[in-house]
Amino acid sequence: MSNKVLSQSPSELELQVAQAFIDLENSSAEMKSELRPLQFKSVREIEVAGGKKALTVFVPVPSLAAYHKVQTKLTRELEKKFPDRHVIFLAERRILPKPSRTSRQLQKRPRSRTLTSVHDKILEDMVFPTEIIGKRVRYLTGGNKIQKVLLNSKDVQQVDYKLESFQSVYSKLTGKQIVFELPTETH
Repeated sequence: MSNKVLSQSPSELELQVAQAFIDLENSSAEMKSELRPLQFKSVREIEVAGGKKALTVFVPVPSLAAYHKVQTKLTRELEKKFPDRHVIFLAERRILPKPSRTSRQLQKRPRSRTLTSVHDKILEDMVFPTEIIGKRVRYLTGGNKIQKVLLNSKDVQQVDYKLESFQSVYSKLTGKQIVFELPTETH
């Protein structure tokens, strides 16, 4: 069980999720080969409006593509095992500080380690398998900003019930306000 969690001292919640992974691996023959190599770094439980909770599973960036192959099925199965929680998979990304005059940074900071890039990638990971088709920033009086994200409406049934969870998790992780919208198609 501890081979699923990459942290040295896993918490009780992480052990429960690892056990759920192992149960799924043993129960379904078609998912066994895909789930065997998958590991995760940590799990955080984040409060969502209405007394619900969201399980945020942080995975290593290199194994994100392997997770994407089984993510819809895996999310459905994990939400059955943890019925009062939504499951969200995110890559464990790192933000490097902006180099200052006195910093002894020898290499140029990669674009993928900037705050903006990491926040955009968190957003993409969160709504997978749905695609983001548009972003708008609304400036409120008082200097506050709300980011509106338009999601592709072809995957409505997979993410529609999770939009509140996405908003809460994103604002907890980044400190930014966000609103998700599904454009209505008119024919």
